[in-house]
Amino acid sequence: MPIKNCPCGRNKTYSDCCKKAHENILSVKTPEDLMRSRYSAFVLSNVDYLIKSWSPNTCDSSLQAKKEIKQWSKSVNWLKLEILNSSLLSEKDLTGTVEFKAFYIENGKTQCIHENSLFEKTNRHWVYVNKV
Repeated sequence: MPIKNCPCGRNKTYSDCCKKAHENILSVKTPEDLMRSRYSAFVLSNVDYLIKSWSPNTCDSSLQAKKEIKQWSKSVNWLKLEILNSSLLSEKDLTGTVEFKAFYIENGKTQCIHENSLFEKTNRHWVYVNKV
C-alpha cells in the first residue's frame, strides 16, 4: 500500500515529497529538505538513505551501526516532525543549520529529539554533519 501523506509533515504525498530525495539525493535543495527527508527515512527505516545523507566524516557506516539504526527506527512509533528554525542565507552557501523536534513513542512514553543540526554541501549534495 503506498504511503499517502509524507511523514515529514509537509502537506504532500510521499511520492511528491521525500520519495524524490530518497531516490535521488541530488534533488535535495536545502538543509531543511534534507532534514525532512532524513526524518521520513527514519520513519520508513530507510537506513541506506540515512547513511548516504550523512557526512562520511561523522557517520559510522559499519554493518553493526546500520543494524542498530534499523532496529531502533522500527522499534519506535514516529509521531511528527517540527522545524523550529532553518538557516540558509543563499543557495551558494555550503553550510546551514536546522533546529527541529522529532516526536516519537518508545516503550509507551512520548519522547522528543530536540536538536540544532549542522548540514554541509559536499559532492554536489547536502549531508547531515552533527549537532551544534
